[in-house]
Amino acid sequence: MSSRTLPLLFINLGGEMLYILDQRLRAQNIPADKAKKVMNDIITTMFNKKFLEELFKPQELYSKKALRTVFDRLAHASIMRLNQASMDKLYDLMTMAFKYQVLLCPRPKDILLVSFNHMDAIKDFVKDTPSILSQVDETYRQLIEMYTPLSSGEFQLIRQTLLIFFQDMHIRVSIFLKDKVQNSNGRFVLPTSGPVPYGTQVPGLIRMFSCTGEEMSRLQFSNGGNYTAAFREGSFEIFGDRVTKLGTNMYSVSRPVETHMSGTSKNSAQHTKVSAAPNPLAKEELNLLAKLMGGLEVQKPGNADSRFRVNLFATDEEEEEALISRPDELSYGVINIQATKDQQANAELAKIMGEFTESGDQSPSASSKGDDLLAMMDGL
Repeated sequence: MSSRTLPLLFINLGGEMLYILDQRLRAQNIPADKAKKVMNDIITTMFNKKFLEELFKPQELYSKKALRTVFDRLAHASIMRLNQASMDKLYDLMTMAFKYQVLLCPRPKDILLVSFNHMDAIKDFVKDTPSILSQVDETYRQLIEMYTPLSSGEFQLIRQTLLIFFQDMHIRVSIFLKDKVQNSNGRFVLPTSGPVPYGTQVPGLIRMFSCTGEEMSRLQFSNGGNYTAAFREGSFEIFGDRVTKLGTNMYSVSRPVETHMSGTSKNSAQHTKVSAAPNPLAKEELNLLAKLMGGLEVQKPGNADSRFRVNLFATDEEEEEALISRPDELSYGVINIQATKDQQANAELAKIMGEFTESGDQSPSASSKGDDLLAMMDGL
């Protein structure tokens, strides 16, 4: 498994989260100043200097539960509040959208172009805020410095690590099902047509060579698809045309989106209870999470009246129904620490978790109903 996968996973999931929240804030007619504050606060927290320093250190991926905890905290980094059912739906949409993008990448290296598309969109969200913009530009430089020198083999290892991380996630998304890019069991359908990877030729020709390298004969065959050549490569610079549409905002047109846990995913590692057997890596993982989340300086809203709730369902009734049917094992609000050493890190994490739980349990005084959530994958 690649030790350089975590920054790409975090940035791409974060980009998808921002796309969804932006669409939902618009659908619920949240005032522009409040919506902008939400986006700015979340992006400021995502690109916190200390947080990114820890994130960019070569390290193995940690558990889905730990990653979910980080995004729970990010989603509540401002005056916006989500209840558990809406947070579940948000995280499911984020992960399934990025999983589909990873599967569709023509080359493993194109995962970096997908990341740059997310970064370009994040930069556009904060284009009027120079202080946050400088944080985003610094992350561009770190991405270019770390990833552009990597070989094709190293990118293949990153792609493989991402797919292993996503392999047990089979959440059915209504738009995917309607567009026939996802089967009823939650698995994606990969196309047999479209552009081939940059630097390769359209399949359909076999050439025979002699031992001296001279071409002796050619044989045409049917390739079974409608392939086209890729005429240019996407830009890996801070500014440039990425060429690929993967990673761009796919939620620009209002279409209702529902998520459903497939039968296979109910028994998957993502949704099963944590084993009571001691995990030798648990202490290191919690210490890492403490360092990562210790850098998230969440600003506490000064006025409780300024807080508002975002509902990722069409109605409050649907959200309440999803919350009631939510499996008990999907409780991510609290992490119990049993490690006996590194008390300072443990105390820091316990404090953070306490603050997170406190802010996440705010019961909204007013309900907000929304229209359709988002449109998925229209540009693919």
